[in-house]
Amino acid sequence: MNFQGILKNRVTQNAGWLIGGKIAQMAVNFAVGPLTARYLGPSGYGLINYAAAYVAFFGAISGLGINSVILKELIDRPKEHGTVLGSALLLRAIASVLSALTLCGVILIVDAGETVTILVVILSSAALLFQIFDTIAYWFHAQLHSKTAAISSFFAFLITSAYKVYLLATGKSVIYFAAATSIDYLFLGLFLFIAYRLNRGEKFRFSLEYARQILKKSIHFVLPALMICIYAQTDKLMLKQMLSEAEVGYYSTAVSVCTVWCFILTAIIDSVNPTIMEAHKSDREIFERKNRQLYAITFYTCIIAALLYTLFAEPMIRILYSEAYMPAVAPLRVITWYTAFSYLGGARGAWIVCENCQKYLIIIYAAAALANVCLNYLLIPLWGTVGAAAASLTAQLITALVMPALIRPMRRNTKLMLQAFALKDVFKKRSSEKE
Repeated sequence: MNFQGILKNRVTQNAGWLIGGKIAQMAVNFAVGPLTARYLGPSGYGLINYAAAYVAFFGAISGLGINSVILKELIDRPKEHGTVLGSALLLRAIASVLSALTLCGVILIVDAGETVTILVVILSSAALLFQIFDTIAYWFHAQLHSKTAAISSFFAFLITSAYKVYLLATGKSVIYFAAATSIDYLFLGLFLFIAYRLNRGEKFRFSLEYARQILKKSIHFVLPALMICIYAQTDKLMLKQMLSEAEVGYYSTAVSVCTVWCFILTAIIDSVNPTIMEAHKSDREIFERKNRQLYAITFYTCIIAALLYTLFAEPMIRILYSEAYMPAVAPLRVITWYTAFSYLGGARGAWIVCENCQKYLIIIYAAAALANVCLNYLLIPLWGTVGAAAASLTAQLITALVMPALIRPMRRNTKLMLQAFALKDVFKKRSSEKE
């Protein structure tokens, strides 16, 4: 087998382990997740997701965008892995401590007097300190040894699930469940570090000069990540402040149910992206056709799933989460359509990189974040969780189609998407494309 064949085989196996790990985690979560939600009830489950929204928001800041560049740094600096990882970990550690302290300060002000809420958020914020170690996973990805990272992630998730089962069996309060995410990241970091040392990874070293270089490269990823986090998490934060924890519980249940299968879309996008990038080097027509094909697959797969969720939302919620969660049915029937436009944004990634349009993402995400906050403010008082779902759906429409259509260099991409929806020039192939 030639070098390209060996590399292709390793890449396929690498992707297989990543996808397999996600499937295994999904299977475990499918059993433990609904049981936990049933036990905690809408208010307790909503409180956990309210805290998770805060952690996600501050996690976007504490990450410093480093994970967006670390893989390329590890590939470009094969003899300096210890310096790359050591510098990245220390930068993230400093940012995480500051973020956790800020989060605790914010929650003491925003939810003053709500002792249980404050305790849940503070316990959840510990995840910010432990999640810095997920940076080590990129070392395994760079070596095309994602098997180790996938196994580490699964066993950490398994321990966390066992912890939740113990809490269910012993009847513990919601405060104990707040530590679950932190425990997950703690064990993931521990397993990754042990595996790193067993695989003879270099000793971590810190270089002030390199730290400045990596921060300079990564810092511009922070604002887009923050904008994404705002329009992904604002609905939960605003539902809690404007309505109640129970409404957050209903809404979070709807989101969890409708996105449980979406790892399939991620796998499709990740597998097609290399062929799109390769086509960009040789033939513009093939490049655009492959983009249309990916958009069509993504869009119509989501539409079929959305139709099924719309039709069967009621029995699904009743069977999985019990009668107590039936108010989640209405937002589920709306938020399920969100995935079609959300994953179109992900499918667009290869086109953006090839056309060097990354700089426009901040404009797109900022507009979506602003729209989401404003729409939530207007619609939640009117329609509750359905209003939050409608706001998120509208924000995704703005991200996928509206804003790109207003930015001249991005208009071609919007046209490709609309052609894909109409199945125009999707199935036809030129002779040069046929094998």
